[in-house]
Amino acid sequence: MQYVLLLLLQYVLLSVSESSEPVNKLYYCDLSALSHGLSGTKGTHEMLPFVKLVDEFEACYGVVANDGTRFTVLTNKDAPRYKLSRVDVDDPQSWTDVLPEDDKAVLEYACAVHGDKLLVNYLSDVKYVLQMRSLAAGELLHGIPIDIGSVNGITGRRCDSEVFVEFSSFLTPGIVYRCDLSSGVPEMSIYREITVPGFDRTDFEAKQVFYPSKDGTKIPMFVVSRKNIDLDGSHPALLFGYGGFGMSMTPQFSAARVVLMRNLGFVTCVANIRGGGEYGEEWHKAGSLANKQNCFDDFIAAGEFLVSAGYTSPSRLCIEGGSNGGLLVAACINQRPGLFGCALAHVGVMDMLRFHKFTIGRAWACDFGCSEEEEEFRWLIKYSPLHNVRRPWEKGAGGDQHRRQQYPPTMLLTADHDDRVVPSHTLKFLATMQHVLCTSVEQSPQTNPIVARIDRKSGHGCGRSTQKIV
Repeated sequence: MQYVLLLLLQYVLLSVSESSEPVNKLYYCDLSALSHGLSGTKGTHEMLPFVKLVDEFEACYGVVANDGTRFTVLTNKDAPRYKLSRVDVDDPQSWTDVLPEDDKAVLEYACAVHGDKLLVNYLSDVKYVLQMRSLAAGELLHGIPIDIGSVNGITGRRCDSEVFVEFSSFLTPGIVYRCDLSSGVPEMSIYREITVPGFDRTDFEAKQVFYPSKDGTKIPMFVVSRKNIDLDGSHPALLFGYGGFGMSMTPQFSAARVVLMRNLGFVTCVANIRGGGEYGEEWHKAGSLANKQNCFDDFIAAGEFLVSAGYTSPSRLCIEGGSNGGLLVAACINQRPGLFGCALAHVGVMDMLRFHKFTIGRAWACDFGCSEEEEEFRWLIKYSPLHNVRRPWEKGAGGDQHRRQQYPPTMLLTADHDDRVVPSHTLKFLATMQHVLCTSVEQSPQTNPIVARIDRKSGHGCGRSTQKIV
């Protein structure tokens, strides 16, 4: 269980979640009803008298604002792309929609500002849209122009006439905008900006393309490169993906990728495959549980598109992903080893039959399923990287015309203190690959290296010291 407390005027709010699924329970405590307020509980072990508002794990509920006993809530209840609803805690069964679910865009965030206004943040075709709306009725007051990129944070209060918006993109290291609301019409100005010495964004271009997946679904992908490159298949390319847990892969700045593009002529790409949250909960569910194969099909189709469009060639196409994205990379090299010239799998979930037995792995069953259930076992065994290493050179291993003599050069990365995806996932997958493809075969055709890097005193990416990050 995960518990989150929020203090909102006279109320303490308690949100309870039990897995990675976007659902939670919601309770509140009215501090004004306590005889001595919150300070009266100091030094005691008495529980606050929380009252249930939502007592089932049926949807996601996040409180945006309250006026007295009326709460405005961001929720995906009967709205996979989210909406704003309002409820009076004196009548908790009566909910009304303030801002209904959009037909296409995902409502990612809402913030009550400047008294009676809402600053809302939509994700539309993986591009952010900022709007100023009325808190009372949700009607549109003003659109706020913003470049293609990511809104990483919004900070504002109802008692202030200014809001700060944190923004970045593939070609923008970082900007904090100050949005002045005092005149009634939002006015954006740069408050702080990150600059990278030697980086000139005008040397590069970022564009969005859409390509068909195996089942015909259109998948968005960002392609970033130097301007005016020749589409002759000669460029090395780095393709990144994630596709899980409803997480959206929106444009972010990476100095490492800029170095690759500027100095080595790379094309860098981010595929917004199913399983993420780019189009709401339906997009997420289309790449989870029994539909997980869609993630791999989408990613493989991204590689095929980059080759057919002339951005790169199979021998120059590198794929990369971490955590659930590490699973993605590993599953794809199992299924299509001949499509890729290099693979980097960071801290990947490689054993899909036993992941739930280690640390927090049980919380992922909402996205993967669990091998202890027969039907779900049948999903998992089909793509589990550890259980699907095959010799591509043997008849039937590749299944069709995509068969190749060996796996691409592969590096598996893990960390000795990763307590999210334990190192045994990577170590077992490494041992299996090296045994099946190399040591168990005389004069094995597998000459491309299959190696691992184990970082010390590090965790699951975020759990690293500043010295290691730098």
